[in-house]
Order: sequence, then structure tokens, then C-alpha cells
Amino acid sequence: FSLSDTSGKIQTLNQLKGTKGAVIIFVSAQCPVVRSYNERMNQLASDYKAKGINVIGINSNVTENGEQIKSHAALTHNFPVLIDKNSVLADKLGATRTPEVYFVDAKNVLLYQGAIDNDRSGEKVTERYLRTAFDSSLAGKKIERTMTAAFGCTIKRAGEE
Repeated sequence: FSLSDTSGKIQTLNQLKGTKGAVIIFVSAQCPVVRSYNERMNQLASDYKAKGINVIGINSNVTENGEQIKSHAALTHNFPVLIDKNSVLADKLGATRTPEVYFVDAKNVLLYQGAIDNDRSGEKVTERYLRTAFDSSLAGKKIERTMTAAFGCTIKRAGEE
């Protein structure tokens, strides 16, 4: 993909991914579920950047304008957030929720898709799906759970209220 970042610069997956891959996280400036995940997403970005996996935020909501996305990203995230105008990338990947993740390896092969973990509040996390996928991939092991059901706010697309 080629999408604009919050300062208008075009970025691509190949430019932004790490040596071991990337995780694309669909985010929102307005979604309360994303807000409850902000700290966990930033922690993932910090913990895995040095290991070669970069976090890339994608905002596909047509109800959020560039300024909202830019200010939210600047205040909230320690990873780049790109703007998916008209939800083109969300449509291509089949993303429907925020936060929903897509973890690809260095060759852009999809390894895991779905939820970050099993608890939207962050208080009762018992399964860290994304971290488990990262750790298995980095250890050269097969990822046991390659898909989970994402939960959160729906991505607001053109023509939807």
C-alpha cells in the first residue's frame, strides 16, 4: 500500500516495516475501545521495534478528518499513523473493527489477523494473541493461532452512518 501519513507524506508498507515484519493496526481517534488499547499498542511498538517488528497504525474512518487523526496520533501513538482515505486498504484486507490487527512477515505474508488480546479493558488479559504470534514468529516456530475475532468499534466507511 501507499498511504499518506499525518503530515501528508506518502508512506509504503515496505518503507515502514521492520526487518522481521510489521503489524498493521486499524485505529480510530474516537473509538473508546481503541482508547483502552492505546497504552498496550504503544507498549507493543516499544517492545518489538528493536526485535524487527514495526507497528503501523491505519485510520480508515471517513467520519474522522485529517486534523483529528493528526492531533490524536501526535498525542497518543509512538508509531506512525496513516490515513486510509475511502477505506481502500480496510476494504482490501477485509478489516471491519478498530483495533483490528494484521501481522505480516518480512516477505509480507500474513501470519496473524484479529484481536490484540482477549480483553478490551486491559484489566483481565489472559491471552495475548498478538504477542504470542510475534514471539512464535521471531523464534522460527509455527504460529498456533493465526486468526481471532476482532472486537471494537466498526470502521466507518463512505455511505455508512
